[in-house]
Amino acid sequence: MADEKKKVTANENTSDAAKSEKKEKKDKKPSKFSPKSIGKAIARFFKDLRGETKKIVWPTHQMVLKSTGIVLAVILVIGAGIWAIDLALAGGMGLIENAANKTEVTETVSAEETEKDAVEEAVEDDAEEETEKSTESTTAA
Repeated sequence: MADEKKKVTANENTSDAAKSEKKEKKDKKPSKFSPKSIGKAIARFFKDLRGETKKIVWPTHQMVLKSTGIVLAVILVIGAGIWAIDLALAGGMGLIENAANKTEVTETVSAEETEKDAVEEAVEDDAEEETEKSTESTTAA
């Protein structure tokens, strides 16, 4: 048992020593923003960029023309669809406006007819009164 305790203590001491060594190594690292590390990072970036650029597969001339044709055809089809929808909605709005205008005209005509009828009745009443007055004056004479 005593041997086991010695081994456990020795293992703990070893692990503590290893941890302290790791901390020291971390402390010895240069700062992230030193001029050397920035220069290395920029060089690595451009090296990786060149490598990624070499991996690009550029399309052939035929593929570009075919894709362009498809895009133009889709644009025309969608444009025609939007035009048709716009035309239908504009026609529907025109029908609604015409129906609204007819209602207003009917109401206006009704109001005008009522006014005309009132004026005509007033004129007829005046004419009847004048006729009665002239009849009274001729019978009185």
